[in-house]
Amino acid sequence: MIWALWPKWPASKGLPLLGVVWLRKRENRAPQWSHWRRETHPYYDLQVKVLRARNIRGSDLLSKADCYVQLWLPTASPSRAQTRVIANCSDPEWNETFHYQIHGAVKNVLELTLYDKDIVGSDELSVLLFDLKSLKPGQPHRHTFPLNQQDSQDLQVEFLLEKSQVPASEVITNGVLVAQPCLRVQGALGGEETTPHGEYGSRQVQLAVPGAYEKPQLLPLQPPVEASPPATFTFHVNPVLRSRLDVELAEKLTILQSGPSAELEAQNSNLGEGSILLSSLTLGQEEQRLVALGEGREVALSVEAEMSSGDLDLRLGFDLCDGEREFLDKRKQIVSKALQQVLGLSQAPDSSQVPVVAVLGSGGGTRAMSSLYGSLAALQELSLLDTVTYLSGVSGSTWCISTLYKDPAWSQVALQGPTEHARARVCSSKAGAVSTERLQYYAQELRNLESNGHSVSFVDVWGLLIEYFLYEEENPAKLSDQQEAVSQGQNPYPIYAGVNVRSNMSGENFAEWCEFTPYEVGFPKYGAYIPTKLFGSEFFMGRLLKLWPEPRICYLQGMWGSAFAASLDEIFQKTAGSSLGFLDWYRGCVNITDGYQKLQRHDPTRLQTRLFTPQGPFSQAVLGIFTWRFTSAENFNFIRGLCLHKDYVACREFVAWKDTHPDAFPNWLTPMRDCLSLVDGGFAINSPFPLSLLPQRAVDLIVSFDYSLDEPFKVLQTTEKYCLDRGIPFPKIEVLPEDLEEPRECYLFATDEDPRSPIVLHFPLVNRTFRTHLAPGVERQTAEEKAFGDFDINGPDTPYGMMNFTYEAEEFDRLVALSRYNVLNNIETIKQALQLALDRRRAGARTGG
Repeated sequence: MIWALWPKWPASKGLPLLGVVWLRKRENRAPQWSHWRRETHPYYDLQVKVLRARNIRGSDLLSKADCYVQLWLPTASPSRAQTRVIANCSDPEWNETFHYQIHGAVKNVLELTLYDKDIVGSDELSVLLFDLKSLKPGQPHRHTFPLNQQDSQDLQVEFLLEKSQVPASEVITNGVLVAQPCLRVQGALGGEETTPHGEYGSRQVQLAVPGAYEKPQLLPLQPPVEASPPATFTFHVNPVLRSRLDVELAEKLTILQSGPSAELEAQNSNLGEGSILLSSLTLGQEEQRLVALGEGREVALSVEAEMSSGDLDLRLGFDLCDGEREFLDKRKQIVSKALQQVLGLSQAPDSSQVPVVAVLGSGGGTRAMSSLYGSLAALQELSLLDTVTYLSGVSGSTWCISTLYKDPAWSQVALQGPTEHARARVCSSKAGAVSTERLQYYAQELRNLESNGHSVSFVDVWGLLIEYFLYEEENPAKLSDQQEAVSQGQNPYPIYAGVNVRSNMSGENFAEWCEFTPYEVGFPKYGAYIPTKLFGSEFFMGRLLKLWPEPRICYLQGMWGSAFAASLDEIFQKTAGSSLGFLDWYRGCVNITDGYQKLQRHDPTRLQTRLFTPQGPFSQAVLGIFTWRFTSAENFNFIRGLCLHKDYVACREFVAWKDTHPDAFPNWLTPMRDCLSLVDGGFAINSPFPLSLLPQRAVDLIVSFDYSLDEPFKVLQTTEKYCLDRGIPFPKIEVLPEDLEEPRECYLFATDEDPRSPIVLHFPLVNRTFRTHLAPGVERQTAEEKAFGDFDINGPDTPYGMMNFTYEAEEFDRLVALSRYNVLNNIETIKQALQLALDRRRAGARTGG
């Protein structure tokens, strides 16, 4: 590999210096790095010899299996390899050897899939996932993988791992993701080829690099003309994959189809193909190559290969970005003075003793949006809003927050104006959203999106509808515009939440939290962030390949509030409280088939060998019907092309110890996927707790406003389980049976035994004393006052359902007044929580932020 001899990457000027921070972790979990670092790792030559299988039962009852084995190692090869097919045999023997070169920095997991070949296709019989970290260099190892204990089915494979002669190379990593050098191959058609000039117009050359970011590119063959530049091509690929440039010459034919309605149909005829090994190219030098295509044909190419520098266009690390850190320095001064006033302190706390308070708004559509206005207004009236450092939300709460931040000084002026504006919009007819004029506007905007490289989905249409619901006019604002609203620390720092999901899995089973702030968009799980202005642009291997305009915030509002993007299983789960149990019969099963238990105790970062036994086509079809997600926001994957670090499972965010969790299947995780599938964070947890529980934010007090109609503690219980799985300190959520039947307005949860655990103030959406009280301590007197407070939040006739976007004026006023009252009526509990958070800071029990 000639690029392995390329000089060490130059030191990055735009990235922070190396640092290490010890974060909260599970037992036996390694620390995470706060910044990126450089590591040097060797290459290894891997030899995999597929020997034989025994006692294989195929999918066809009338004959024996026609078996072959497919090998997939995406960190070393862009293509899947396979053995030959052994027909009609229960004990096939192949003895075929495959060669790979792997890099020691990344998690290399080999997938071995046993197939039964049929006339119309192939049936998966078993899939084995084998972590190559199990192998010791220089020692051949023959392993028998059990496939079915009952029938004594197994697959025998021989491995040999040896250190490569290729020199070790350097990578950039944060301990979870690995960025390797990126190879750019560019060139043009040129020179003399054997194609007669009269056939230029009908012939074209298709070029492709397996594993590259770019799709195959089609270039027309044209006669050389001095004035016109030659047709060019560009590909970006990971050089570790040892890929090639495939060249195919095709001719476009027009064929008259027979039949009563004869039509002309264009078809391409393959005239020949060839390839150039990328490892044969000399870096930094333009070369002229003649590619033989067979039958005397050849194509002339001008090709040049270049290696990227060490600079990345995204940030790898688990620390806070510069913009957020600068905000915190300024916000602490404001919070300190506010605490002195609220708690009646003789002097303002020192900046190191200032507790970090996060206010969270749950999902709930228009109900959540309207209620949050009331909750924030109460905090402002009590002079508590200036004690808040973070303001975060999912779903409907993000609509309120993002609208407020159009005003850079919103928290410094009375919220009566924004609330009245929201009232006017919520209480007005939405018929104009589907007027002819608006439909034309939507069509034009979607065309603009598509021309900017965006993959348009129904979520984008929903974003335009939300824009009309909230503003009734075009809103040119972008998320990065909100930097002005936090530049002086004058408002809480906004954090909007979405989750990246799979189309065939529920959000509660798998969801990766993605945070959106004025400065950055990123995945805390992977420690990967990009500037907010670059969200929607194309990245590969950590490099910006194509810059696209930042999307308007309405499209983000559509994604943040895409509660309709649910599968049938999720809909049943939300309405009935449990998932469709019968679907478990149709899922494939995953078993641990590991012969390395002793080794596992010494190396917890090695993944156990997993055997996945898929169900048949009918079961997969049934499962697909009930788990298929209606839609999601399709966005360019800015961590595409990065690899998972060999020790990624040591990071607390990964629950690879769960046998069937996708975190245990690195080849299927987000860095390996082309696009992100972003939806409403409520599909995972209906409040953005995970983003406030990041250790680098060191939040002391979480004020949780839960605007759900039922299950007032589900958000807390789901978060508790989330934290338990990841070793994150969180208070134990214990409620009495009567609290489930008739919840109070406010609950305080704290754990004295573990001061690292945040204090949680939880406000369910309930109508208790508001029903009888006009204000705290002031009972309702008149019939009108009593009628205003006498209403139920939940019930069959509630106007506050998820899919209702229009309220009567009184319905809106009641909801805002109720949310406001519930905060005002619990001021002493809030002060108690603030004082406890301050005492913990002063005692040194909490540090960071």
